[in-house]
Amino acid sequence: MIYLRLFYEFFKTGLFAIGGGLATLPFLSKMSETTGWFTKSQLADMIAVSESTPGPMGVNMATYVGFVTGGIPGAVVATAGLVAPSIIVILIVAAFLKAFKDNPYVASGFYGLRPASTGLIAAAGIGVIGIALFGAGHTVTLANAAQLISWKAVILMAVMVVLTRFVPKVKDLHPIVFILIAAAAGMIFHFAG
Repeated sequence: MIYLRLFYEFFKTGLFAIGGGLATLPFLSKMSETTGWFTKSQLADMIAVSESTPGPMGVNMATYVGFVTGGIPGAVVATAGLVAPSIIVILIVAAFLKAFKDNPYVASGFYGLRPASTGLIAAAGIGVIGIALFGAGHTVTLANAAQLISWKAVILMAVMVVLTRFVPKVKDLHPIVFILIAAAAGMIFHFAG
């Protein structure tokens, strides 16, 4: 039964998350609330790991959640659920490509999907920033924002911005160096308390 639920939840995500891996984040956030398979904090960790590993972020996250929830079969089922809508749509579009190629309604539909995709990605980015700066599970208001903010995260972000924007030798480093530095800083901050 868990495999059917995994497939269903990730099929819905794959069906409506248009715009790539970051567009899956609002759906994964909702999934964490409804299923309890992972917490918002674990979602933030999954984002970090998925961004730093090869492959599409959405697929990496589906594989991870499926593995944690149902082992290797769960990972396969969740990943298949996420990619199945794309495969189905591609097969349908390929079959009717010539008929719809010059249709203005189809062109308008795809044009209309751009802002929706941008909105999903922006919502995901704001959610990740909120988790990084305030932690997961907190309700942030103007009155309590200063107490909840993670000053370590703000300082780390400021240092990284200064280094990557204004120090020429650092600007030319390969992105993997920044991923490794961020991973090390995260471990140090986590274990140091």
